[in-house]
Amino acid sequence: MIKVLFITAHPLEESTSYSLTVGNAFIEAYKEANPEDEIVNIDLYNEYIPHIDAHVFSGWGKLRSGTEFAQLSSDEQAKVKRLAELSNQFIEADKYVFVTPFWNFSYPPVMKAYIDAVSVAGKSFRYSEQGQPIGLLTDKKAIHIQARGGFYSDSPADELEMGHRHLQVIMKFFGVPSFEGLFVEGHNKAKDKAQEIKENAIERAKDLARTF
Repeated sequence: MIKVLFITAHPLEESTSYSLTVGNAFIEAYKEANPEDEIVNIDLYNEYIPHIDAHVFSGWGKLRSGTEFAQLSSDEQAKVKRLAELSNQFIEADKYVFVTPFWNFSYPPVMKAYIDAVSVAGKSFRYSEQGQPIGLLTDKKAIHIQARGGFYSDSPADELEMGHRHLQVIMKFFGVPSFEGLFVEGHNKAKDKAQEIKENAIERAKDLARTF
């Protein structure tokens, strides 16, 4: 069975979020086209996503030196265990659907925390004997659905967009061979066309979902 992670990063409801509206349209169309596939919803604003902090580094260090997991502090245990759960879930999936708004030229910090959680040497990538990174997720597929209030697809504004570009770099780093973007943009800049922009994006999402 194909497993799809539907990863959303927006604190508001679908009614006020272009990214969630289009993302949900995508996943519903995907379900219709692939009824046997398993969809796992990961709402990053309602999940425990530990930051890589001092507890995590100390816990990992102790484990590498041979300390038993049970001997770690409670904070170390909780964070190290949760990070392992997240990374295992990620590498066991077959497809990823990332849904984010465009905030401060990137995406919400919870998405960065999640990417940090699944970027694990030996799981999503490894280093060669020469120190070169080698992606290990070469049989995966991913799409990023991003809502942008302005227009950032064309030069010179495209240089300011760092959320999709970061995910693109990460997916390449992981070895994911298929990664595409669906952008809902300009609804704040061209308010008189906001509804049209949303509807067009929904239709594009449905089309892409059928072949994802």
